[in-house]
Amino acid sequence: MTKQKESDPKFADENTSLIPQLTLDCIILGFHNNQLRVLLLRWKNTQEWSLPGGPVRQNESVNAAAQRILKERTGLDQIFLQQFHVFGEVERYNRAEIQEKLKLIFDPNLWYERAVSIGYYALVDYSSVTPTPDAYTDECQWWDIQDIPKLLFDHNHIIQVALQALRHQLSWQPIGYNLLPHEFTLPELQKLYETILDRKLDPRNFQRKLLGLGILERLPTRRKGGAHKSPYLYRFDKEKYEAGLKEGNLFFI
Repeated sequence: MTKQKESDPKFADENTSLIPQLTLDCIILGFHNNQLRVLLLRWKNTQEWSLPGGPVRQNESVNAAAQRILKERTGLDQIFLQQFHVFGEVERYNRAEIQEKLKLIFDPNLWYERAVSIGYYALVDYSSVTPTPDAYTDECQWWDIQDIPKLLFDHNHIIQVALQALRHQLSWQPIGYNLLPHEFTLPELQKLYETILDRKLDPRNFQRKLLGLGILERLPTRRKGGAHKSPYLYRFDKEKYEAGLKEGNLFFI
């Protein structure tokens, strides 16, 4: 998000001061039509996009700030959040270039000389999200993770770091449970993992290893309407899934 001084009245709540030079950047991920998607904001009267984010208030924890920002953008208050990296390089992006692009929105003289950003990724149910822009943006929209435009600040880099963290954490974070609908097919679950990992997986090995974990319950109904054989629907056994996460034994890729 923008890195502006606390003295900017657009950012400061009249009753709440901000922590100087500390911001959050949030990668909100959803899975829809076999695509991993990320929520982006388009700045007012521009064609410039960036991640949702914002400053941290003096009277809130960084986790509470992330929850607040995510609720404002998605309408959800029960979101899986994971802090994954602190972006603290001295020169993270071309400050003069960003000032020029956003000069009609913010006074360039009020920008921080430097800002440190804490990165969070959030895994959400795509169908439950109501994308909502903020006071500085005209649009809040889902983008396919493969088609992300050139973003402001260092946000393309932040997304790549988030995806790397997500790949490393597949075996001990509730990835499928948060990104898939309540009922799904094994091919849909495999596609989710392939999209995150950015590589193909052998279907027979994937299904054999996954079913061997004992965390899925097969339903008597099938997914109908596809071009191929109608596969059975599954759902996670929440108790066994959470036990597997706690024990860290869900690694099967």
